[in-house]
Amino acid sequence: MKVEIVGKNGFNPSDANKEYAIKKLGKLEGLLQDYDNVSARVVCKVYKAYHKVEVTIPSKNIILRAEVMEADVYAAIDLAVDKLLKQVRRFNDKVKDKLGRAGIRSVEEEMPRNEKVVRDKQIDLEPMSEEEAIDQMEMLGHDFFIYLDKATRKTNVIYLREDGDYAVIETTNK
Repeated sequence: MKVEIVGKNGFNPSDANKEYAIKKLGKLEGLLQDYDNVSARVVCKVYKAYHKVEVTIPSKNIILRAEVMEADVYAAIDLAVDKLLKQVRRFNDKVKDKLGRAGIRSVEEEMPRNEKVVRDKQIDLEPMSEEEAIDQMEMLGHDFFIYLDKATRKTNVIYLREDGDYAVIETTNK
């Protein structure tokens, strides 16, 4: 697996941080198809009270993503890898149930999609600026946030891109 480890918000990953992340991600070796050609992106951020680790691994049959906040960067890496392992196991079980065979390593065809909406959530949109929306999103630990733009009075979605920057989806009414 190729691993890219980057720091944001003033965090500069040390060689020890990088070695630790690479070692922990090695737990996925037997579980991912084409493990040697898969790339993982690990983004480490530091805030006043915690470290945040985001791991994204686009694989042939699944995109794995974990985001964890902890006081210690090593603990955040551990929990992120645990989340990724849980995602892989859940995917393997789902594939085995649907196709009657082992998971990621043997999936060669498109899986039937039988997903359904299992939760309905309502939110109150508060007027705010993009900066305020980013702050709210980060405090919640989410990678997207829906808000009412103060200036335009339109419903917008702000989200965190894979490169670590933010983007906004602006709505229009016809």
